[in-house]
Amino acid sequence: MPAIQPNPPRRRARPNIMGLAMRGKEGTRGEGRHARHAAGTHSTLARSAHSRSAPSHSTAAAPERRCILSGEVLAKEALLRFVVGPDGVLVPDFGNKLPGRGLWLRPSREGLQKAAERNLFSRAARQAVRLPEDLPELVARQLRQRCLDRLALARRAGEAVAGHDKVRGWLKEGAAALLLQATDGAAEPRRRLAALGRGHRPELNVIELFSAGELGQALGRDAAVHVAVASGGLADTLYQEAARLRDYEKMGPTGQEVSA
Repeated sequence: MPAIQPNPPRRRARPNIMGLAMRGKEGTRGEGRHARHAAGTHSTLARSAHSRSAPSHSTAAAPERRCILSGEVLAKEALLRFVVGPDGVLVPDFGNKLPGRGLWLRPSREGLQKAAERNLFSRAARQAVRLPEDLPELVARQLRQRCLDRLALARRAGEAVAGHDKVRGWLKEGAAALLLQATDGAAEPRRRLAALGRGHRPELNVIELFSAGELGQALGRDAAVHVAVASGGLADTLYQEAARLRDYEKMGPTGQEVSA
């Protein structure tokens, strides 16, 4: 899936300095005050224009954390966070909200298994850590549910539609930022809709990770094969969550794709 493209920057506002040229004969004190005021206004406008034109993700570096397995330093949003509970049991914290020292791992089922085998969670936490017996499946379930919960939020906000014809309409208008298609849906309609969407919006992201039943449950219906999500914060968050799930299931511990 291609990355989400940032919005193009707006042009910077330019202050009108014609008034300065017309006041050369009003006296040195007035001219000095006016020039200092204009210079301050110019600086303020330039800073304001810069803050409007720059995308939010470029104005400050994204927080980074180190993977306990590979040692790589990556953006926090691209990693999985775990904490040790009061009872010494490892707890997934993919919303990054639980108290305690975070233990960070690149999303990878294989990487999680290696970290567990090498006792890396205990070493990173500097204490004995007990792991749930079904930890790999627990992580997979939570990642899937986070995606479906955000899809449900998009539906309630009126930012998602389901059904072939409705989705096709959104794709033709270029209104969809995400196209979700059920893995158990017919291949040819899925291919045609993806091609249609990318023809009108080349940066369209296509997600094929969920069954028709899972998509339907998130949307309050029996099943859904095709779902479109409009541009906006919910689409961005859903794509980030889906990318972590995809990497967990399909990537190795250092980011290489594992063979099926």
